[in-house]
Amino acid sequence: MRIIAGAFKGRSINVPKNFKGRPTTDFAREGLFNVLNNRVEWSEAKVLDLFAGTGAFSLECFSRGASQILAIDMQPLHVRFINDNFKYFEAHDAHAIRQDVFKWIPSNQEKFNLIFADPPYDIPGLVKLPGLILQSGVLEVGGALVVEHGKRTNFANEPGFVMEKTYSNVTFSFFGN
Repeated sequence: MRIIAGAFKGRSINVPKNFKGRPTTDFAREGLFNVLNNRVEWSEAKVLDLFAGTGAFSLECFSRGASQILAIDMQPLHVRFINDNFKYFEAHDAHAIRQDVFKWIPSNQEKFNLIFADPPYDIPGLVKLPGLILQSGVLEVGGALVVEHGKRTNFANEPGFVMEKTYSNVTFSFFGN
């Protein structure tokens, strides 16, 4: 896995062998960021990475100049790995915390203008996730929410849905408020 663009373009992200997750492919991330580059002012981006896994999305945002990043994941190994990478890349305004996303969202008071969620495709409550995020106020007005999911999930009738992009077996649904 590698960083696709920005200050750290081409740098590798070496995932531990005992990592429990489904990292987004470089191909799908490149497609996603091609869309986001037309919608996000990176120097002003305050990013929330939910179900952060490897933290690759966070590192891509940092490489492009995001001003602040918060990554959330339940797995201690993932959180440790992401924080180690933030230190390695000297991402001073980036950190990862271990939390249950579904519990953290309603209790959070902070706002973000770019939110990315990459939950397990079979997680209970997946179809409710965009609504939970949009209703909580965690997304700034005019911000963007992107949810990664499998082809079987369809968010087209959910409030705030903007569009869907598919790259091989990965689908991204975009939402706004």
